[in-house]
Amino acid sequence: MQSADRDQANDYDSFAATYSAENENSLVNAYYERPAMLALAGDVTGRRILDAGCGSGPLSSALRDRGAVVTGIDASAGMLALARRRLGDDVALHVVDLRDPLPFDDGTFDDVAASLVLHYLEDWGPTLAEFRRVLRPGGRLIASVSHPFTAYAHRDPRPDYHVTTSYTFDWTLNGHSVPMELWRRPLHAMTDAFAGAGFRLCVISEPQPEPAARELFPDGFQELSTNPNFLFFVVEVPPSATGSGS
Repeated sequence: MQSADRDQANDYDSFAATYSAENENSLVNAYYERPAMLALAGDVTGRRILDAGCGSGPLSSALRDRGAVVTGIDASAGMLALARRRLGDDVALHVVDLRDPLPFDDGTFDDVAASLVLHYLEDWGPTLAEFRRVLRPGGRLIASVSHPFTAYAHRDPRPDYHVTTSYTFDWTLNGHSVPMELWRRPLHAMTDAFAGAGFRLCVISEPQPEPAARELFPDGFQELSTNPNFLFFVVEVPPSATGSGS
C-alpha cells in the first residue's frame, strides 16, 4: 500500500500482517473491491500487468492464476515480504513509492492495476504520467479509489465537495487503532487528472458486492449495496500513442 506520510500515518510496515489477514476475507476486499477489479480486467491471459500498490499480493495472486505475467510494487517492505511468501518467485516484486519514478522502461506493461492506492496521493499527475509511460499504446489503467460519496457525505463537518483536501481517521484493525490519511477529490478532478495524463476514459463503475456476501455479511451487505465505498475506472492509452505521454 502506498504511504501518504513516511513518518506515522499509513505506516503499513507497522501493521502489515494484521492488515493482510483482514484483507484476505473481508466484505469490502474479498467480496467487493477485488472481484470488481478482476471483472474489469477481464481475460488477462498472457498480459503483462503491473500491480501498483500490491500489498501482500492477493490481487497479484488472482491475476497470476488467471494467466497474467505480474509485477508487483509497493512502498511497504513489510507488505512485500508477505507478498513474497504468498507468490513465491512467480512474481517480480519491488519496493517503490508511487510518488517516485517507476523503475521500468517505456511500454513495459499491457495493464496497470492500481487497487485502492491513488487516494493516498495528494497529486495524481506525476504518478499517472509514470503509469502512462510504462504502458504500451492501447494499454489500460484499472483503478479503484474511495468513492466521493463516502469521502465527502460521511464527514462531519462536510467539506467543500469541489476542493481536494486530506482527511485523517483512526482505523481499527484487530482491536488496534492505526492513524490513516487519505485525499478526497471530486469526480471531475479524477477524470481531469486521467485526461491530463493522456488517458482516454473507458469505464466508470459502481459495482455491487458479490451475491455470496449476502449470507456471510448480512448487515454489511445491505449497507454496502446502498452506499458504495469505492469508485472504479478503466482508462486507456490511445492506441496511436507513442513515447512518454508528453
